[in-house]
Amino acid sequence: MVVTEHGTRGTIGGGQLEYMAIDRARTMISKGETRAEMDVPLGPEIGQCCGGRVRLELSDVEATPPEPERPHVLIFGAGHVGRALARALSLLPVQPILIDQRADELAQAPNLATTNLATRLTPLPEAEIRTAPQGSAYVILTHDHALDFLLGVEALKRPDAPYIGMIGSMTKRAKFIRFARENGIDPGRLTCPIGAGPDRAKPCLDKRPEIIAALTAAELITRLTTPVSSSQKYP
Repeated sequence: MVVTEHGTRGTIGGGQLEYMAIDRARTMISKGETRAEMDVPLGPEIGQCCGGRVRLELSDVEATPPEPERPHVLIFGAGHVGRALARALSLLPVQPILIDQRADELAQAPNLATTNLATRLTPLPEAEIRTAPQGSAYVILTHDHALDFLLGVEALKRPDAPYIGMIGSMTKRAKFIRFARENGIDPGRLTCPIGAGPDRAKPCLDKRPEIIAALTAAELITRLTTPVSSSQKYP
């Protein structure tokens, strides 16, 4: 966590402990101190009940370190759900990229001047998967089932992808699984339907784009922030 005289960036978990750390860091700034330590019992005396102790090391920095690179999330399909998802993800610590073959749909994307959203118009969206940065996530919700299947297979060829999601029903999921296996691809890492929670057979009945986007954004950010083994299969 970085603390300056008038602001902060990052967190150590919030609560009274964080307020104490911020106050101590600003005391360091005002007194010109370069190093300090805090040993804090996590008990009723600071309004916390988790127990144990926390040791904090504080030191000055000559320059603020750069923001960590945000993982890319490639969203294929700039229709109603794609645009809603792009808007939802623009508020999270990821780099959403909205991709489509249709200029008129991309033109309706959220205001680029007020979000961190990027857009790409391309006749070959599958090529975007092949050249995406390591650790990118993929959400597939185009207007064309055949294109969805093509993109799904391409994404599954990326062993570094922490999340591969496809919009659709359980019937579409079953058809894609057959398609993937016929092409020699293990479909085990595919999440379909997206935003349905652990029980894919009973997805949310509210199909408004904003609801699907909110559920998918929560699912995706959970996957990105929860380490899993490379062999883990997803529902």
